[in-house]
Amino acid sequence: MTVAEAKAGLEFKPGLEGVPATLSSISHVDGKKGILEYRGIPIEELAAKSTFLETAYLLIWGQLPTTEELTAFEHEIRYHRRIKYRIRDMMKCFPESGHPMDALQASAAALGLFYSRRALDDPAYIRGAAVRLLAKIPTMVAAFQLMRKGNDPVQPRDDLDYSANFLHMLTEQEADPLAARVFDICLILHAEHTLNASTFSARVTASTLTDPYAVVASAVGTLAGPLHGGANEEVLEMIEEIGSVGNVRSYIDNRIARKAKIMGFGHREYKVKDPRATILQHLAEQLFAKFGRDEFYDIAVELEKVVEEKLSHKGIYANVDFYSGLVYRKLGIPSDLFTPIFAISRVAGWLAHWKEQLGENRIYRPTQIYTGNRNAAYIPLEERQFQADSPDAN
Repeated sequence: MTVAEAKAGLEFKPGLEGVPATLSSISHVDGKKGILEYRGIPIEELAAKSTFLETAYLLIWGQLPTTEELTAFEHEIRYHRRIKYRIRDMMKCFPESGHPMDALQASAAALGLFYSRRALDDPAYIRGAAVRLLAKIPTMVAAFQLMRKGNDPVQPRDDLDYSANFLHMLTEQEADPLAARVFDICLILHAEHTLNASTFSARVTASTLTDPYAVVASAVGTLAGPLHGGANEEVLEMIEEIGSVGNVRSYIDNRIARKAKIMGFGHREYKVKDPRATILQHLAEQLFAKFGRDEFYDIAVELEKVVEEKLSHKGIYANVDFYSGLVYRKLGIPSDLFTPIFAISRVAGWLAHWKEQLGENRIYRPTQIYTGNRNAAYIPLEERQFQADSPDAN
């Protein structure tokens, strides 16, 4: 930092940690007390009493819908679940080895080609875009899963609700009512979480006044990074590596000794157990009680016990990723679909922030603290020395 910048009061915060970037009334987190609220309603209340679509309505439009409003909203979602055959044909050309998140980002962006009208001051346009994205993203995730196996996608069923329909499209079987309800609660839990990386990406993109499909595509690309989405997949890999309950303590001791990260534990916001993890643990217990317990769950329980014993004094507890992977695995969902399912849910939060950003928009343009050379001389090509770190150095 230069002297002038220091006098101006500029301070560099890596990752913008703790720097307020917007005013928002969408969600609230109190990490010291373990509180998460959507529009002021505790997440525990929503998980127990609401549905994902009702929660999505709450997040996007700021209030719980009436019976008539929710019925109309659900009807619109059902009507728009199908995707155009050209998008389906495009997805058939994706490589089978491609990651589902890359397929989802490309497909979400492609929606903007088919719904290119951009009327950001028109409430009907905003509602239509929100409905299409909420309705079609699950269809695209399920379609890619089947098509990469060489199968045709399963068409949506209008007689099934949001979560039951997705599980049907994914597995080609009608879901058990408990499984469908558990999955719906999982979507509620992942729908919104203040200004995380993907939501910030969505707001930055929205601030340019581009279309909402580009906003969601940019957020999906951000979520795909291993430091944001995907941790629940790594939790399962960790449990598989541990192998048995008897290996848990030595595994944790080794990770602590090496100062290595323990997947599914710790959160930048929470210094107590993530309230979503508590709910997910109860959901996991219900699933394992009905469909059979296995050693993965026993290892997870012991893991949480040992980590709390050794690291709770540092504010490290189970986060939302720790139990969600176990739940999805028990539902028969492939592990590389865990993050796309995260995206299915978080679309609601991204859309809420998109709509809020449009309310009093100002394009994001943060400053920087320059650390490079000044007044450097231009060196003619023939006089330049070979640099060890140049692109051709290797």
